[in-house]
Amino acid sequence: MNFSPAPTLRTVRPVVQAVFRLVTGFLFACHGAASLFGVLGGAHGGGTVPTLQWPGWWAAVIELAGGVLVSLGLFTRVAAVICSGSMAYAYFSVHQQHALFPIDNGGEPAVLFCWAFLLVACLGPGACAVDTLLKRGTTTRADDATARVPTS
Repeated sequence: MNFSPAPTLRTVRPVVQAVFRLVTGFLFACHGAASLFGVLGGAHGGGTVPTLQWPGWWAAVIELAGGVLVSLGLFTRVAAVICSGSMAYAYFSVHQQHALFPIDNGGEPAVLFCWAFLLVACLGPGACAVDTLLKRGTTTRADDATARVPTS
């Protein structure tokens, strides 16, 4: 008896991608909400980031908006690239000046979010994404239109 996990893995891959996308986006949006609105413990343990302050307020806007977009699976790849880039910027501009390794400079969340969003951008949204639903609706209409065109 030869058991291969490949068919099972192909079946669950879109669902696993969707769960990964949803959890990553939700956690990222929570960071943005905490910084912008002072909820969930607030920014850096309390309060909010001053409006329009560079880069904190802008990062929080990217965290909230990007996290929501990635969670929903709407403009997923673009939003994930922007979120990944913002975390790379955060790591190199804020954390790396304190020490070389993320464990020493407190940059583990920035590094993990950066790579997680890069993975989402490369692999796509997976199942249950608004992008996928919109794409299916568009291709279905296009397929219907081409099916009605008579061929000579």
